[in-house]
Amino acid sequence: MKFFFNSSESNEALLAKKKLIDFYGQNNIDEADVIIPIGGDGFLLKSLHDYKKFSKPFYGINCGSIGFLMNAESDEKLDKIISSAQKIQLRPLSMRATDNRGKSFESIAFNEVSIMRQTHQAAKISIKINDIERMKELICDGILVSTAAGSTAYNLSAHGSIIPLDSNLLALTPISAFRPRRWRGALLSENTKINFHVNDSKMRSSSVTADHNEFRNIEKVEIMTTTNLACNILFDNNHSMEERILKEQFYS
Repeated sequence: MKFFFNSSESNEALLAKKKLIDFYGQNNIDEADVIIPIGGDGFLLKSLHDYKKFSKPFYGINCGSIGFLMNAESDEKLDKIISSAQKIQLRPLSMRATDNRGKSFESIAFNEVSIMRQTHQAAKISIKINDIERMKELICDGILVSTAAGSTAYNLSAHGSIIPLDSNLLALTPISAFRPRRWRGALLSENTKINFHVNDSKMRSSSVTADHNEFRNIEKVEIMTTTNLACNILFDNNHSMEERILKEQFYS
């Protein structure tokens, strides 16, 4: 089995990368069977964006802080771990946005797409689900749409639901909702089309962020799950993703 190792710039990650390359060797990404990002969840996310075109599975090794989507370092041989690893397919979100001058933007997001107010004034956002208006006006700091993979990140901090990776669901989660104050969001099929309209977008300007790509002064956003792109992430069978999700939900 051939590996392509890549790491974040932290000392711990660089040291782990050198150790693994010394033991297994480094292969060109075109020839590798598996891409091995070494770092935290953020670095795995960057690697998914950078190397998605190669259609290779990713086995992340945690040298970050939380590393929910990563695997712990192990003394067991990588070949053996990966040959029996659990495989989860991630389909990113496709985001199309238009700013208040009519300029269009496109991006994908493996974690989430979020709209945030840019000024001291709260954002006012209308929500359509599959072309049907479900909320005329949400007054808030922002709103996000999260994949299952991203549900333990910003979505969870905004009190959104944790979603099992094989559930085929998206989380729609408000960020500091003021009206309606008690609305906690919704769980939607990943095949759902979601449209946001920022009301009075010039006076109450907002930005949209798809993972690490930000666009400002946004008026309209359309979000759907991609149908032509997917990445496979591998997990050590000794530490299954189901167990991680359960632990996160009962963590105190």
